[in-house]
Amino acid sequence: MENKFGILYLLPCPIADDGDVWEVLPAKNREVMASLDYFIVENIRSARRFLSKCRLGLSIEELEFRELNEHTVAGPEVESLIAPLLEGRSAGVISEAGVPGVADPGAMVVELCHRHGIRVVPLVGPSSILMAVMASGLNGQSFAFNGYLPVKPPERARAIRHLEHRAVSEHQSQLFIEAPYRNLKLVEQLLEVCHSETRLTIALDLTSSGEFVQTHTISRWRRLPLPDLQKRPAIFILGI
Repeated sequence: MENKFGILYLLPCPIADDGDVWEVLPAKNREVMASLDYFIVENIRSARRFLSKCRLGLSIEELEFRELNEHTVAGPEVESLIAPLLEGRSAGVISEAGVPGVADPGAMVVELCHRHGIRVVPLVGPSSILMAVMASGLNGQSFAFNGYLPVKPPERARAIRHLEHRAVSEHQSQLFIEAPYRNLKLVEQLLEVCHSETRLTIALDLTSSGEFVQTHTISRWRRLPLPDLQKRPAIFILGI
């Protein structure tokens, strides 16, 4: 007998905040989004703003929003988020940028839905991780996303050497990110620590009008003027 549960839709949103939402999202997403009145989001304020920009014909004030972020504790708190789905109500998950569930706390509610037998439907949209790999020219057959590196320089240097070793020994592209205000310090240490023939991709502001993606060897990066890195969302990739 088929269950009467709702569906959990994973709703991508633009990576950059400029331009028309529907320039980067498929038009088909609009129908699904317009059918929902319950949203599990990383940040309520930015989710409201995103849905307003989507021009779905919904009254934003009548929608229900629940937050799922880095402060959410697994267990009863997450169980309460899916209670409406168990009663037959569908929901949409919205990240701060890009796709939910990838480098994103939305994975907690997705995992719980699978345990309860609730259908999970991912919609098409931009992922900065995949877009950076696509544009890098580095190995797209084998790659790993490593999140944030340590903040303290000695620990970060060790992490960089470890990722470089994996990139070379396993021929696996190594992706990582940094808080935008620390981008320059990270790149300066990459240029200091890495071997001259290791290749580094810097991808900034993907999908925006100021998008920047370039891959060079470390030795070439050392000779080039660096792009403006401060306060810009970035993906970094080490490879060979």
